[in-house]
Amino acid sequence: MDGWIGYVILALAALAASTIAAVTGFGGAVILLPFLTWVVGIKEAVPVLTVAQLVGNASRVWFNRKELVFPIIGWFALGGIPMAALGGYLFASAPLTALTRLLGVFLIIMAIVRRLAKDRFPNLPAPAFAGIGGISSLISALVGSVGPLMAPFFLAHGLLKGSYIGTEAACTVVMHVTKLLVYRKYSLLSVENILFGLAVGSVMILGSYLGKGILSRVSSKTFELLIEINLIVAGILFIVSPPK
Repeated sequence: MDGWIGYVILALAALAASTIAAVTGFGGAVILLPFLTWVVGIKEAVPVLTVAQLVGNASRVWFNRKELVFPIIGWFALGGIPMAALGGYLFASAPLTALTRLLGVFLIIMAIVRRLAKDRFPNLPAPAFAGIGGISSLISALVGSVGPLMAPFFLAHGLLKGSYIGTEAACTVVMHVTKLLVYRKYSLLSVENILFGLAVGSVMILGSYLGKGILSRVSSKTFELLIEINLIVAGILFIVSPPK
């Protein structure tokens, strides 16, 4: 995808992706990663996406700041920071295709299990998010997108709507900052990529604002259904079009 038309399409994709993520808490990276890959290639796309996601998630934290659940954020950071650092180190040489397809299968299974066993889904305690943060941060550093993997666990803790969107976004900010520091250390993040990511991220701020307005008008039941649909769609995309 060359020329200004590609960048216009990328900007529109970023706006749509961030609006969807602001309503469901994830899915933005799954939508945006293919467009970034077409523009700059996968090795450049993941660091650029991380910068853009950092900006987009920070805006969702701000728009939902009154509903943040800080114990979850703290436990997530405890496991997430060291594993994000490890994942960033492995990113340069890891075989990504098989891992991404496996993640896609997991997402579809989680969506089905949640729908069929909704009333029996465990209510996770806050300390469990240290492990969730570690696993998801490692995978995120390798494939660039892990929001769908995290979603079932945040829902299992009972978070909905603003508390879910804001808390998940805050956890993701911690993860992305760590990844960027490691990418930079191993020369995977250039100044040009940072500026490109900030440009994409600025478009995502508008999407976060639009999504917050939509979220306030969505019922909790509809919200959970949207999450489950998005999990299945993300899983299919991961299986069909994994990064190479």
